[in-house]
Amino acid sequence: MNTRAAAVASAALLSATALLLPGTAQAADRSAGAPDPSAGAAAPAGHRGAPTVFAHRGASAYAPENTIAAIDKADDLGFDWVENDVQRTKDGELVVVHDTDLKRTTDVEQVFPDRAPWKVKDFTAAEMARLDAGSWFGPAFAGARVPTLKQYLRGVDANHQKLLLEIKAPELYPGIERDTLRVLREAGWLKRGHVKHRLVVQSFSAASVRAVHQQRPDVTTGFLGTPAIADLPSYAAYTDQINPSNTTISAEYVRAVHALKGAHGKRLRVNTWTVNDAANARRVQGYGVDGIITNNPDVVRDATGR
Repeated sequence: MNTRAAAVASAALLSATALLLPGTAQAADRSAGAPDPSAGAAAPAGHRGAPTVFAHRGASAYAPENTIAAIDKADDLGFDWVENDVQRTKDGELVVVHDTDLKRTTDVEQVFPDRAPWKVKDFTAAEMARLDAGSWFGPAFAGARVPTLKQYLRGVDANHQKLLLEIKAPELYPGIERDTLRVLREAGWLKRGHVKHRLVVQSFSAASVRAVHQQRPDVTTGFLGTPAIADLPSYAAYTDQINPSNTTISAEYVRAVHALKGAHGKRLRVNTWTVNDAANARRVQGYGVDGIITNNPDVVRDATGR
């Protein structure tokens, strides 16, 4: 990746050619200094406005997922919250990448042809820094890199954005919760302002979410999945959010989650994923969800009136 300006300019071209991606590429107007009670981790329990929109892996419909270009594109579109995925390299560096192998979103097969199956955990940070993580998405993004978590946090901070951080496949990386919290602390992301308003840590692993809560009880946490209603109270002991797939929920389920208080004594929130079209955005909004995680944040914003 050359410059942020290149990512912005190329996004306009991609939007013009990608006919399957609805919505506009116009940035939303932000109120100068106006509070946004639904967007922060500490939103009031009684809030019933339009759901918060989370840019999934950045604005990943318009820029290569989990890259700096994707969070910059989310910022250009006017979105505060970005979501990412964190894994660990062979030599212990935390990196931002979704798949547990590098084949889909990098040129690893060309750069390291003899290293199949190209698992993230089998490459050092220096080796991963050689990979092109943008060309697969489009030639305008050639040269984009897999960011380290440190680099990614600097990008989010520079944009004054907020982070929904997913610990990906923690069973492959024993102790990654401790490592993640260490990097967050070193980057200033465990200071009071960040913890209270700008950070949520989530995982599909209940054990991982519990470990984060035990190590840093002040951090807002989310469980990715749809636990049975009868099991929700056990999750509420160590998490603040239940974040299920949009295909697994109903209005009744959302009400059941909202009926409970989470680890910080506030109503459990529901952020659902991955909703990329207007019809489904309005459907889950009707269920009363607190947030929508989407590759197409502008489409969801326009559909829900956020």
